[in-house]
Amino acid sequence: MSPAAAAPSKAKANPSKSKKTAATATSGVAKKPRAYPTYHEMAKEAIVALKERSGSSQIAIAKFIEEKQTSNLPANFKKLLLVQLKKLVANGKLVKVKNSFKLPSKSSAKDAASEKKVAPAKPKAGAKPKPRKGREG
Repeated sequence: MSPAAAAPSKAKANPSKSKKTAATATSGVAKKPRAYPTYHEMAKEAIVALKERSGSSQIAIAKFIEEKQTSNLPANFKKLLLVQLKKLVANGKLVKVKNSFKLPSKSSAKDAASEKKVAPAKPKAGAKPKPRKGREG
């Protein structure tokens, strides 16, 4: 192949990329900033304000947030809140106790952070269990 033949293929690739960037820039659909704080901030505020010893339920958190952010929340707010609470528990930012959510204690937050940093020990490759002689199915 000659260098002249390779040049048109590069030229074809570049205009397609520029079309995509131009299309996204001129589409006019800009992402609006949210009119409410993050779910983590709202849930944290609700749990602190409710001061329940055993933690705050999803329903109590939802009611508190609805009172605070009446007109700003989306229609499917309660479903989104459930999903976000589950994510926050998985990330260690909240602790789930039965059907309630609590803020993690400072010592448990440090433990969760240190657990993520430590890689799990891998079993040795040579330590495979030996097949048993005797009965066969």
